[in-house]
Amino acid sequence: MALSTPATRPANPRFSSGPCAKPPVFDLARLADAPLGRSHRAAPGKAKLKAAIDNTRDILGIPADYRIGIVPASDTGAVEMAMWSLLGARPVEMLAWESFGAGWVTDVVKQLKLDATTRIAGYGDIVDLTEVDFDKDVVFTWNGTTSGVRVASGDVIPADRDGLTICDATSAAFAQDLPWDKLDVTTFSWQKVLGGEAAHGMLILSPRAVERLESYTPAWPLPKIFRLTKGGKLIEGIFKGETINTPSMLAVEDYLLALDWAKSVGGLKGMIARADANAGAVADFVAANDWIEFLANDPATRSNTSVCLKFTDERIKDGAAFAKAVAKRLDAENVALDIGAYRDAPAGLRIWCGGTVETSDITAMLPWLDWAFHAELAAQ
Repeated sequence: MALSTPATRPANPRFSSGPCAKPPVFDLARLADAPLGRSHRAAPGKAKLKAAIDNTRDILGIPADYRIGIVPASDTGAVEMAMWSLLGARPVEMLAWESFGAGWVTDVVKQLKLDATTRIAGYGDIVDLTEVDFDKDVVFTWNGTTSGVRVASGDVIPADRDGLTICDATSAAFAQDLPWDKLDVTTFSWQKVLGGEAAHGMLILSPRAVERLESYTPAWPLPKIFRLTKGGKLIEGIFKGETINTPSMLAVEDYLLALDWAKSVGGLKGMIARADANAGAVADFVAANDWIEFLANDPATRSNTSVCLKFTDERIKDGAAFAKAVAKRLDAENVALDIGAYRDAPAGLRIWCGGTVETSDITAMLPWLDWAFHAELAAQ
């Protein structure tokens, strides 16, 4: 007998973990003020880029003496820029608990060829941060986008460390409280928690990171797109909106719209509350159903943005095929788009719960997940 479908559908079925759902107020008509066809170095363009930096600082509470730059190639470009420009001055520890962190390990060990200490945890776990030597330079992701785990807090990072902390915070910024005094380099991309457009990254430098840049020259050549200094001094223009290469002013306008919306819902506290409410709705669903569980093993390190789930029912014959089939059913019904697990992650689902998603859409989607699970189980 065919299972009956739920009566209510999400108003917005977009639960992709990147690019993520646009803010609820998004409308292309609201981007009409973008200075299209103008140089980004003309006064209107420079003003927009500076506003993007200033509003980012204001909402995230970034200290006044930290530099914020808009850089090419999304979060990947920002992380690579930091690693290629800063590493090599002192020993390095690389931490990874999901695929993107593992990618940074590969780049440092195989491309930069540094003799780094590596600490790697399996999907669903996080490394023991108390064992990390923060007198070395340490590279890590704050939120594991493909594993659904996050750093619980920055308490373990010593204030008097000798090394730099380089943190990929792309699925954490605007959804989790980042301890700026513990982070020397922080990166994120617009298309994650704020639902902006892709291809632009943010690079945030502490005074200690700037000091390293101005006192250390890497042994390897740096492409122009990675260069943050000239003549031994920081290129300050990068951190005032004078970008290294040409940005999309339409994407900048879209980011400004998202920042304004974030302010309207209570700024950082409001954005964290929205993500927590979304993740909480999923947690209630998981608690009520014994056939599904979080990929994250410890609730203290469970992400409130990239929520990763695994099926646990013993009747499932092929876990990977089953998970893909459930995601396909939800996609076909247009109730949950792009929620399959990341290609390198264990079989399961990944539901984006960042602040641009409405909790009402999460709660409307979850009965469909229940329907899809039982429909696929019956179809095996």
